[in-house]
Amino acid sequence: MTYVDHEITDGIAHVRLTRADKLNALTLETLHELVATAHALRRDKTLRAVVISGEGASFCAGLDFASALKSPAGIVRAFVPLPWRGTNAFQEACWAWRRLPVPVIAAVHGHCYGGGLQLALAADFRVATPDSEWSVLEARWGLIPDMTGVRSLAELVGIDTAKKLTMTAQMLSGKEAADLGLVTELAADPVVAALDLAHRIAERSPDSVAAAKRLFNGTWTSSPRATFARERAEQLLLLTLRNTAAARKAAFTKVAPAFGPRFRR
Repeated sequence: MTYVDHEITDGIAHVRLTRADKLNALTLETLHELVATAHALRRDKTLRAVVISGEGASFCAGLDFASALKSPAGIVRAFVPLPWRGTNAFQEACWAWRRLPVPVIAAVHGHCYGGGLQLALAADFRVATPDSEWSVLEARWGLIPDMTGVRSLAELVGIDTAKKLTMTAQMLSGKEAADLGLVTELAADPVVAALDLAHRIAERSPDSVAAAKRLFNGTWTSSPRATFARERAEQLLLLTLRNTAAARKAAFTKVAPAFGPRFRR
């Protein structure tokens, strides 16, 4: 049985967590499926954006400890990082979406706890219902977020807020999470809103979108000098690409651009 499926329509991949009867809680198998799905999508040069959502009543209620603890050996294997990636399976299940050259949008409703919250934070954007429930829940179990959530929190909120959320397991509504900066946009139907955003981004050159993601992710904590150098390098590359010419022509002629496959860098 698989707990992650996806379909691609017009260059937009919709990835779904399908363990609805268990609030999409993460098993070891689910983690590996998330990694495999992200890696497969990364190879698709026609891909323009990804939306991740959960079926049923929740986005994701976090790690299913009861299921995971049935396989101590599996936990040990999943905990060991691969040297060429710098992540283990728990971390790669989230960080693999950062590695995609296209924007990833998490559509959140219901529970968004622990590992589920870290998966949502690994996306480029988060669209959530106002009444969704968010928590860095690991503190309840005497643990810390270890699926890349510390890095994601550091990018989105101040260090005091990150510490407070991590140390207390405080429950937040989607509205409160948006006020803190964890949620990008509130919507009654986050899947519809996330797909709309994905289609709007897909109207732009896939090369400039990929460059923007690389630039922001790669320089967010860099010095101004390093950021400016990266800006120049990305812009010089874009000026040589066919999709940039197509975007420029469309802007002048007011016709829909005809973009080709994304340049693979």
